[in-house]
Amino acid sequence: MDRLSLVGAYRELIARGLSQGTSGNVSARQGGAMLITPSALPAARMRAADIVEMELAGEGEWHGRARPSSEWRMHRDIYRARPEVGAVVHAHPPHSTALAMARRPIPAAHYMVAAFGGAEVPCAPYAMFGSAALSRVAVAALAGRTACLLANHGCLALGRDLAEAMACAVELETLAQQYLLSLAVGPVLLSPREISDALAGFAAYRGSGAPAQTRRARQA
Repeated sequence: MDRLSLVGAYRELIARGLSQGTSGNVSARQGGAMLITPSALPAARMRAADIVEMELAGEGEWHGRARPSSEWRMHRDIYRARPEVGAVVHAHPPHSTALAMARRPIPAAHYMVAAFGGAEVPCAPYAMFGSAALSRVAVAALAGRTACLLANHGCLALGRDLAEAMACAVELETLAQQYLLSLAVGPVLLSPREISDALAGFAAYRGSGAPAQTRRARQA
């Protein structure tokens, strides 16, 4: 993983409106370490040399000219718990964050919920930003999932690589927007059998070598 790719991903996060100002952060696994975006640095000013390296076995030690994101612990603990994860995106997009503020998970109102690994996109309980408590509830909410909401905060999206994690974050925000719109008339949820079929379909799709999170796959 090159550092310039992380800068580009963070700039895309801001450009797409998935985070604002200097909020949000992006990281990628690099062997026994992670590369993560710096704290409180606007996207326009961020350079490859500002990306921070941190050992996954460490307790906060970092290497670089800038301080790591205040959410470094959450990223590190996800990599420790999920060896298949190669990149993490943490963002504050409007619709996902609105649901997080209401502490509402995204239920099986659309089959794309299954793309995130389960019958709903869970919402982790509230914990202070940057805290070990937030890290613990985030890792728990992400068990078996590639995304979750963080109560009164924002969201997390995971991927095997940076492109997949970014696509996951975009898809999550799209789904959150659609679910919020559907609440005006009352969404009809998929049955356990229907969501089980969708989960099996996505498992087969991924097994074919296709990316886990891509453009919406319209399945016949």
